[in-house]
Amino acid sequence: MDYNKTFFNLYYRWWKNIDKFIFSLIVLLFSTGLFFSLVSTSLLVSDKLETNDYAFFFKHLSFVFLGIAIIFVLSSINEEKLFKISPAFFLISLITLFLVPIIGVEVNSAQRWIDLYFLPRFQPIELVKPFLIVLISLILSDEKYRNIYLKYLISFLTTLIVILLLAAQPDIGQTLLVFFSWSVLIFISGVNTIFLIFSCLTLSIALYFSINFFPKFAYIKNRILSFFNTETGTHNAQSEKAIDSITSGGFFGKGIGEGTLKNKVPEAHTDYIISVISEEFGVIAIILILLMFLIFIYSVFKKVYFENDERTKLVLVGCISLILFQAMIHIGVNIRLVPTTGMTLPFISYGGSSIVSVSILSGIILNLTKRKIN
Repeated sequence: MDYNKTFFNLYYRWWKNIDKFIFSLIVLLFSTGLFFSLVSTSLLVSDKLETNDYAFFFKHLSFVFLGIAIIFVLSSINEEKLFKISPAFFLISLITLFLVPIIGVEVNSAQRWIDLYFLPRFQPIELVKPFLIVLISLILSDEKYRNIYLKYLISFLTTLIVILLLAAQPDIGQTLLVFFSWSVLIFISGVNTIFLIFSCLTLSIALYFSINFFPKFAYIKNRILSFFNTETGTHNAQSEKAIDSITSGGFFGKGIGEGTLKNKVPEAHTDYIISVISEEFGVIAIILILLMFLIFIYSVFKKVYFENDERTKLVLVGCISLILFQAMIHIGVNIRLVPTTGMTLPFISYGGSSIVSVSILSGIILNLTKRKIN
């Protein structure tokens, strides 16, 4: 009885202080992903197994429940405690990223996943990204060290470790996402423009030499060439099918279950979920999803504007920028604005790793936007 009372008090304090509007948007985005998971992946399983199987949907649902639990825990703890435990969680997640080349699972010539007993085919980078944002923000806002260039160097070296581990998998999409997030953080911290340009040039040169002189990265060059040559490349064909599906769906779509993209393109429910939705529900559904993302992003940036603590500002901007960049890359791939990267759409795409990652980011955002108790 005392345990129930304690939990009720904890929940009451959490609900009283949480930003209910941002939390409602997060729940709405997750619910939208669940709905489209039901109408797309369940039919996909039925076609493959010739049975009415909702395994994909229930698996997605279980990950969403796990995500909500993560959000509750991370948003209910003390802000200072969150900052203290984040470096430790980053170190643990970084160790799992180190393990990928050793015990990783290879899928489509890329070794990016490891099998955990409780979370099969987990992608460690999804766990690394949120805590990397917090760690970089802590480094840049640390008042113990006055030399700003030393902070930039430490943050760059920390990010470089992650980038090198990603390049070894190889996973250039996530590499660029991590680098963009770091760039945003040092830019808003007041970095010298020359330093930022130098960092971008360094990455560009490293990427150029990797693509042209290391066979392991040849797939990147092939994807870029096939992106500009519409008659070659498997991934280019997938992108063509995706954009054709968007076009054929029109404004209001073909109707639930009438889409064909999910049966033509592997992993359509993850990498091409926007196209799947557009084909069956039309462009109007995509506009509504984009509107939800824009309102969510605006709500967080509005909180940043009224925030005085530099550390909190950096973490919030970093977290929401990560979600924004990933959504932009996913949509860009679906409408053939950028080459195929295999990037999921936050909150919406099927996939345990992606849901866990965006749940951690959401928990951190809710923690830092809740009402401060004096």
